[in-house]
Amino acid sequence: MTKPFYAAPDASAAMREFYARLAQKNAAPLWEALAQLVTPEPVTLTQPAHWSYSELRPLLLEAGQRISAEQAERRVLVLENPGLRGSVRITESLYAGLQLVLPGEIARSHRHQASALRFVLESNGGFTAVEGERAAMQAGDFILTPSWAWHDHGNLPASEDGAGPAIWLDGLDIPLVNSLSGSFAEHYPAEQQPLARPEGDAQACYAANMLPLEYRAPRLSSPVFAYPYARSRAALQQLYQNGPLDATHGIKLQYVNPATGGAPLPTIGAFLQLLPAGFSGAAYRSSDATIYCVAEGSGSSRVGAQTFAWQEHDVFVVPNWQPVAHSATSEAVLFSFSDRPVQKALGLWREQAL
Repeated sequence: MTKPFYAAPDASAAMREFYARLAQKNAAPLWEALAQLVTPEPVTLTQPAHWSYSELRPLLLEAGQRISAEQAERRVLVLENPGLRGSVRITESLYAGLQLVLPGEIARSHRHQASALRFVLESNGGFTAVEGERAAMQAGDFILTPSWAWHDHGNLPASEDGAGPAIWLDGLDIPLVNSLSGSFAEHYPAEQQPLARPEGDAQACYAANMLPLEYRAPRLSSPVFAYPYARSRAALQQLYQNGPLDATHGIKLQYVNPATGGAPLPTIGAFLQLLPAGFSGAAYRSSDATIYCVAEGSGSSRVGAQTFAWQEHDVFVVPNWQPVAHSATSEAVLFSFSDRPVQKALGLWREQAL
């Protein structure tokens, strides 16, 4: 048990009467609340939790039969943390959900103040368009929707190779934006935005270790909005072959904004790590609550006192400052995201190997 930073003194009848008079003036004694406000270690309502993709996928497809993409705006099953029921959050600062677009469907164009990421789970004809450029979606791709950027999604008709559903994990900073009362949103006048640039234009401009001449960033997020899994996976594999393994993380890389070297979104950091078959990692904790999604393989993660056995496309969450240790039954790749950039910008982020 961590010793409290401060323990409030017992209040006498006279003091309670004094507090009542303060309340009438919309005032309160700090010494009565200090133990809740200033804690020796992070206190969070976020709980360790695990979502089985094999259990949720049929329900997501059922949602596809019950409501259209047009009716739903975004057909998503929210992954709501059991410690945050009713708040539409997976952690106290982030939202996550599984989104479905069926063959031939369009999720219409809109924009919002919240920043978003997508980690693609299934796609044979899915695509997304961001600020006038379209990118085809493949399983494992990491896609960005920067704050206030027009974006729409779609899936080719089955006759045009859209042979199955497009499904991805959404991650947004909606709770953080709303905690600052900063939400704005609007629809594009048409169902889809016009395409102003050829596919791959952002990759050519910003993802080849080069930048356009005298480049000035129009926004804080990465100018690259699609990070192909094939390229990221190949990098992990080469680093694994070159060695050495980190005792905690295996081989772990962070997605970056190529123009700054910082996080791809100003509020959300994202990571990809490879765990070799038989890997048993050391315990570790950090101050950012982290959402994991299994890109490949199978294994388990011990989160605090709980152990979650996971398979491909499962999602699990590690609360702030709770120990986590990963083990891999087969070679596995884990994608993860958190609010680490915000904590780092404010000088709050901490980590500890255990």
